[in-house]
Amino acid sequence: MEEDATVRIQHKRATWSLILTVVGAVAIAAAIAASAGAKVQKAHAAATGTINMVEGTAPQSLDPGLDYTTQGSEVNWLVYTGLTTYARKAGTAGANLIPGLGTSLPKISNGGKTYTVTLRKGLKFSNGDPVVASDFTFTVERAVSIPWGGASAFITPNIKGAAAYAAHKAKGISGISTNNATGKIVVHLTAAYGPFDNVLAFPSLGFVDPKGTSVSKAQPTAPPAGVGPYKVTNIVPNASYSVVKNPDWTSVPGIPSGFDNVNVKINSNVAANADAVLNNSVDVFDWADTIPGSVLLQIKSKAASRFSLVNLGGSTYYVFLNASKPPFNNQYAREAVVTGMNESAMSRLGGGTLAPACFFLPPAIPGHPKGSCPYGKPGVGSIKKAKALVAKSGQANTAITVYSEERSPRLQWMEAYQQELKSIGFTNVKLKEVADTNYFTTIGESKTVDPQTGFADWNQDFPNPVDFYGVLLDGKAITPTNNENFGQTNDAYINKQVAKLGATPTTQISKVAGQWQVLDKYVAKKAYAGVFGYQEFPFFTSTKIARSPLMENPIYGWDFSELRLK
Repeated sequence: MEEDATVRIQHKRATWSLILTVVGAVAIAAAIAASAGAKVQKAHAAATGTINMVEGTAPQSLDPGLDYTTQGSEVNWLVYTGLTTYARKAGTAGANLIPGLGTSLPKISNGGKTYTVTLRKGLKFSNGDPVVASDFTFTVERAVSIPWGGASAFITPNIKGAAAYAAHKAKGISGISTNNATGKIVVHLTAAYGPFDNVLAFPSLGFVDPKGTSVSKAQPTAPPAGVGPYKVTNIVPNASYSVVKNPDWTSVPGIPSGFDNVNVKINSNVAANADAVLNNSVDVFDWADTIPGSVLLQIKSKAASRFSLVNLGGSTYYVFLNASKPPFNNQYAREAVVTGMNESAMSRLGGGTLAPACFFLPPAIPGHPKGSCPYGKPGVGSIKKAKALVAKSGQANTAITVYSEERSPRLQWMEAYQQELKSIGFTNVKLKEVADTNYFTTIGESKTVDPQTGFADWNQDFPNPVDFYGVLLDGKAITPTNNENFGQTNDAYINKQVAKLGATPTTQISKVAGQWQVLDKYVAKKAYAGVFGYQEFPFFTSTKIARSPLMENPIYGWDFSELRLK
């Protein structure tokens, strides 16, 4: 997912008053009669409180047709449920698919090219409107039209007729057929695409109500009604929003109805955010933010019982290197960056939460290579060797602009990177800070901005290497706006392998893991990205929150439906 706004997890955050709902006598009686576990659930469902959360970067959008950031996804997956979704389980099991709005996981036929699923009956949007099968067609057309950042990787090349629709050569997507009477939905693909079950779980393909919703324009302050246990209200752009329980939610097996509402405030000062949670003036620190080292030491000393550093296993932090223009269209220049990078220093700037790395695929993703890195062991870097490579490239005098977010430690990482570029022989290097809220949108303007290099990260959308390669390194994924392939990587070998290996279902990925390893070693050798670490994420709460491992989802980070007040 994008980046965390870097997105990616790409990325890519006030004290609020407590809201209490009076519990009716009928609800109390029902709770008493239920089992102990049900008592807790019903008590919280009836007496909903409000949790206060703070995050360093606002979502790209709370409209799922546009957003492709970690900050947006952690909200939108509970507001816009797709035909499939992910298990509410602790650890890696939380990345397993389960039926969402479909009665079962899709039936796959026609050599992997046809997906058939039936919509559950009785579903309602958060505005009370009934849900019908054709709403899926509208949702997909909207993601293509806006367009959503992952559309060029996951939708237009895979669903029959989607490319023609995106190019305005067709009035609809021919590969989707629906029957509102029976709820049957059939999707025809252009070719077998293994993780298409996972694609159906994206919040961007979570059902939206066509009523009052634009098919081609995002609605950032008034997102369309969705189907999920929560809905978003009170949106103040780049400042705050509320995630509240949806009274029109129809219970779906495996999807919790949730406990409390969550008010979210955006504040780019992540050190202050961490202090606020440490002092119990705020309840939740956003998992996708990095706690500065000085504050991290205090937290470990004073609040260890309500803090954990979790390696979700599916995140890569890197600097992108634009291979389409000088200086990084020269491989020696790219090799110089990787050779000279001091990954250990980068980790220290992030409070020691980065594991030094060189391979693009992180350890938890099948296809992560074993063995040594092509340009030395990650950790220290060789300035001498890097200088020689810069000289060999003939690009020493090329002007370079390093793009960076403003928040800590991302700014500090890119300041260190700027100094590295100067120390290895590039003579004209400047740093361009971009507001966190606009960062990934800005560097995603490949037609106008077309940046040379800068910060990027990626948090898995699903546990399959095609999620990294199909979005970030495949030439077919390059788009003029909302681009995620920031390095403009368009290598014929990579493109061919992604198309070939991407046909394997996620459930069978072990069969081709060795081939993904070969590809990832190739990318490291070509130095298409300056990987500097795999991130551990902070799950940090106030003393008011009941801690549970179910709060930590390997795909979306916080599971708001499991957050609850004691």
